[in-house]
Amino acid sequence: MHLSGFRNNGDMEQNNQTVVREFMLLGFTSQWVVKMFLFLVFLIIYTTSLIANSLIVALTLLDPQLHTPMYFFLCNLSFLEVSYTSVTVPKMLSNFLSRRPSITVGGCIAQYYFFFSLGATECFLLAAMAYDRYLAICNPLQYSGLMNHRLSLNLAIACWVCGFLSPLLPTLMISKLPFCGPDQIDHFFCDADPLFQLSCVDTYIQQVVGYTLTSVVILCSFTFTIASYVHIVAALLKMSSGKEWKKPFSTCASHLTVVSIYYGTIIFMYVRPGVNQSFNLGKVVSVFYCVITPLLNPLIYTLRNKDVKKAIWKSFTRMRQ
Repeated sequence: MHLSGFRNNGDMEQNNQTVVREFMLLGFTSQWVVKMFLFLVFLIIYTTSLIANSLIVALTLLDPQLHTPMYFFLCNLSFLEVSYTSVTVPKMLSNFLSRRPSITVGGCIAQYYFFFSLGATECFLLAAMAYDRYLAICNPLQYSGLMNHRLSLNLAIACWVCGFLSPLLPTLMISKLPFCGPDQIDHFFCDADPLFQLSCVDTYIQQVVGYTLTSVVILCSFTFTIASYVHIVAALLKMSSGKEWKKPFSTCASHLTVVSIYYGTIIFMYVRPGVNQSFNLGKVVSVFYCVITPLLNPLIYTLRNKDVKKAIWKSFTRMRQ
């Protein structure tokens, strides 16, 4: 969330004082043929993402071989991805079919809150998963005692609680803002900057608070994750045999790929100095972390993970019998 321009009192006097009760979401295009094409593409991606992530949740809960801290965190991540995409994509799909794509002000603020809450939760979960890998590789003999069921559960609960608390103050501040026109959001969901630009009062304080909290969440969790991997790499380099670090490196590579994709896009969008940004570029990047990344996560983990593939095969065999 970068700091953008704000309206002054003169701007407020020039605007009609009619209270805006709903926003128009302009989305990607107004051409009907293009909208139908995008609707089909995003519907396929969204459906596939829901199935893939739900499958990981089901496998983790049902297969005793996956009842470990690593897969417990992966189960949380997959459940989060289902929720994360469902905050924005269904509304986007319905707007593709609507001649007047709109969302109420209350619905817009609620979407903003849940979108950033789940985004913050994902940052914390990725950090917890990195810490789990750090303990497994750097303290293998003590791992089962350190990362027990109670600790993994407490870490997961902390991730969800902190994630949903993080954007609470910015959301409350935004909910107090008056919106008196214009009523068009040049985006496919209620992101922070479009909301600030539509307010008819000075939003500088709200932007500073939102920018600061967002940056703290992203940079702190990212720094902790990278620090964990620095220690992991150092431990792997000390191993004399290539076979010793092949399996842990494979597991870490999957998680590190997810971390790189996710943080690369959100840092580009929300941890930057105040510069003018093309909303078209912002929409493209937003599609990547709102729609594409939740689909890539289960694919990355399952394609590189023998335990998950074995669990899928066992479930498939059991269904055929």
